[in-house]
Amino acid sequence: MIGAGPVGLAAAAHLTERGLDFLLLEAGHQVGASVAQWGHVRVFSPWKYNIDTAARRLLEADGWTAPDADWLPTGAELIDDYLAPLAELFGDKVRLGSKVAAISRLGYDRVRTNGREDAPFLIRLDSGEELHARAIVDASGTYTTPNVLGASGLPAHGEPGVDVDHALPDVLGADRDRYAGRHTLVVGAGHSAATTLLALAQLEDTRITWAIRAGSAGRTYGGGDADALPARGALGTRLRAHVDSGRIRLLTGFFTHTVRRNGDGVEVISRDPSGHEQTVTVDQIVSATGYRPDHSMASELRLDLDPVLGSTRALAPLIDPNQHSCGTVPPHGVDELAHPEPGYYAVGVKSYGRAPTFLMATGYEQVRSVVAAIAGDWEAARDVRLDLPETGVCSSNLAEAQEQRIGLATGISGGLLATPLPLATVSASDGGGCCG
Repeated sequence: MIGAGPVGLAAAAHLTERGLDFLLLEAGHQVGASVAQWGHVRVFSPWKYNIDTAARRLLEADGWTAPDADWLPTGAELIDDYLAPLAELFGDKVRLGSKVAAISRLGYDRVRTNGREDAPFLIRLDSGEELHARAIVDASGTYTTPNVLGASGLPAHGEPGVDVDHALPDVLGADRDRYAGRHTLVVGAGHSAATTLLALAQLEDTRITWAIRAGSAGRTYGGGDADALPARGALGTRLRAHVDSGRIRLLTGFFTHTVRRNGDGVEVISRDPSGHEQTVTVDQIVSATGYRPDHSMASELRLDLDPVLGSTRALAPLIDPNQHSCGTVPPHGVDELAHPEPGYYAVGVKSYGRAPTFLMATGYEQVRSVVAAIAGDWEAARDVRLDLPETGVCSSNLAEAQEQRIGLATGISGGLLATPLPLATVSASDGGGCCG
């Protein structure tokens, strides 16, 4: 298995319950390494949606007591109170600092067919070490491959030469001096953008500009009081209030085309499809434009990827953000995640490609199904079920702009993030999404 985040560790729990041997490789130097990057942020979903069922059983059998089911943890709490204790149960089966460089079949390139299914997978680490396995569960996520700032899917002109911060900097903590008293542009319409905007609004003498491609911010404002997760509904409500008051300047129809330094800072130029230009000059840029999968390490495997999303071809119509929001994606498992390369499965947020509709609970059901298939229990593998709470912002009514992109959706094993509030003001608030 690849990736010791919430979904990868859940897969380890299911493998343990079925008595299957495994090795979990994590590129970072701690479990939940990507989660740690936004450890200062409090998630929308309470603990009851963030814990995998098999993981819970193993932890409780070891004497672990689950956190308050209704408490909304920070990313750091998610690691300290759940992921780290879970990983400890697996001992040396979890290897940190082990980055996978490439995957193939032992003695087989992508072209050779005869006998392919009987050959073990060859996993080469960046250290040069090689390992063999009969199956691979890739839960490596997308956090290390963010989307570019440019609006057409290509880097904006000048983008590689400009310092751009990616989603969810610690604005009120470690990164405060970087933003206080300066002018920051936040690009993106998801909840990671909203989280950063609300944090910036708490800094005095700080100018804030928010740029989105859409003609309005209705999708980001979401369902408000209609949201079943109050922390998420409140996020959009507070953001709208700051825009209405002028504290946050909103630029709509903004298609980032060029970024370049000038004497006053960084000039960011938008050029929309009609050729109309907008220009804003700022000190800092936060790009909250989402993430994309990197399948390069599996380039010698036979993958059947949807040409649009980069998910499996079978999964694509079920998660297409043009048709679905996070609450309307149907349950799915091994059949939708299978590739022409038997025994290889990309799970978690990576399985969704560029679709921003992933939720952590969906990933937990994915690995339950996949592990059952690896164990040969096809009845359980195909009995996929998923019960998600209804939410205003997960509505499938796209005409009312209720659908929204999940903030770290493409890199943190799924989740919508709440603004980092002082603990004294939090009564009960990615990783979580509407269901964790």
